[in-house]
Amino acid sequence: MSIRTAVLTVSDRASRGERPDVAGPALVELITEQGWVVVETAVVPDERLVIERTLTGWCDRVQPGGRLDLILTTGGTGFAPRDVTPEATMAVIQRIAPGIAEAMRMESLKITPHAMLSRGVAGIRGRTLIVNLPGSPKAAVENLQVVLPVIPHAIELLRETSTAEEGHSFKDKAQ
Repeated sequence: MSIRTAVLTVSDRASRGERPDVAGPALVELITEQGWVVVETAVVPDERLVIERTLTGWCDRVQPGGRLDLILTTGGTGFAPRDVTPEATMAVIQRIAPGIAEAMRMESLKITPHAMLSRGVAGIRGRTLIVNLPGSPKAAVENLQVVLPVIPHAIELLRETSTAEEGHSFKDKAQ
């Protein structure tokens, strides 16, 4: 079973073409290494309504092949006044998944004290899991690697897969 994924880069400068989006492609590379399918990618400015509309549209739209299982955002999770990705995410999710963000911050603190400045959140809209990641390509990949082991099981639960309650991840079943 493949996980249908989207990556949303939130960056004023990248959205204006003033700098390349590096974090989004780094996440796409890691996702495809997992055997997951990247269905959508986009770069948007640090504008709350634009972020909200993109997330809502991606979650609510049935795409060829089905709905998205996972949306990863990168950028806009810090303390800068225009960093509004967590607020936009909180506005569109229906249920929060605090353990995901807590785990990422906890592991990141082992690398840098700046992890305390991350305001990223995770939550669920419908059957789609949304996870906010930092804007730095290195930090985005490191944070995603922290939660990679639990994402397949989370998706099984959201899909209400018949074996989801057994507590096995996709990786566990392959062994």
